Amino acid sequence: MAERVDAVLRAGAAPGFHGLVVMRGGEVVLERYGAGVDYRLGDSLGHVAFDRDTLHDIRSVSKSVVALLYGIALGEGLVPEPGAALVTQFAEYSDLVGDPGKAHLTVEHALTMTLGLEWNEDAPYTSTANSEIAMEFAPDRYRYVLEQPVVEEAGKVWHYCGGATALLGGIIARGTGRPLEEYAATALFGPLGITDFDWSKGEHGVVSAAAGLRLRPVDLAAVGQLVLDGGRGIVPGAWLQEMLRPRVNIAEGFEYGYQWYVVTGDRPHVKGIGNGGQEVLVLPGEELVVAVTAGQYDGDPASSRAVIEAVLTE
Repeated sequence: MAERVDAVLRAGAAPGFHGLVVMRGGEVVLERYGAGVDYRLGDSLGHVAFDRDTLHDIRSVSKSVVALLYGIALGEGLVPEPGAALVTQFAEYSDLVGDPGKAHLTVEHALTMTLGLEWNEDAPYTSTANSEIAMEFAPDRYRYVLEQPVVEEAGKVWHYCGGATALLGGIIARGTGRPLEEYAATALFGPLGITDFDWSKGEHGVVSAAAGLRLRPVDLAAVGQLVLDGGRGIVPGAWLQEMLRPRVNIAEGFEYGYQWYVVTGDRPHVKGIGNGGQEVLVLPGEELVVAVTAGQYDGDPASSRAVIEAVLTE
């Protein structure tokens, strides 16, 4: 494995590569780090030489962490069950709560990104033509999401939606009575021994649940290992089973659970994916966890694919 990865890196076949951590059987078996220009969301950090202690944006892998936090809070009785009505969790929007066209929406529709609301993240994440960026610049991000028009039946079709995760983050914060990052620190990261992390805040002074988390790659791998281990009493095992159950089809052999991707076929695994080449893969049948960070933001994450292929090649 190490020889294959090193060959990819020497050949320059992984431009924008920043970090790799591989765990097998609960132990770190391979680490590699690179260097290059990096960003914290839209803010340039300049040229960075990465090592084990360097925090890195995990972008939309943040969504997968939010799903874990939801499961912990649910186990503590602090947030509603997935089948609960969604809009009523934001009771201050009386006009939306009273809208019969939104009454059918549930928390589960947010968990599976099947809200059926108008939403488009195809535009670059530097433009308000992108719905997630427009949400961050809106006066109230939760209202912005919930007031989007219904364009299709909820629960049927998956559409990538950072707004769904923003709503989940808001429900967790309201239910626990604490900012999302504070709850994460004590409920998830602390029990995992993760003491160094950051969660970037949006225009509203609230963390970006959908994309703002920054972790060391070794700690991202530790999150994957927690999933592989069935939660270890930190995340309820029953929630992990529900979270990772395929619920909506994205493409052949590629499904979505609760904020996690589920890959079926000869080598089944689950993973979180983030813009720029951020990934954490969990392969239960092989006791394998792979965490990759890269800097190909808003581009083709070819470097991550090359490195992951080198790790997984038998």
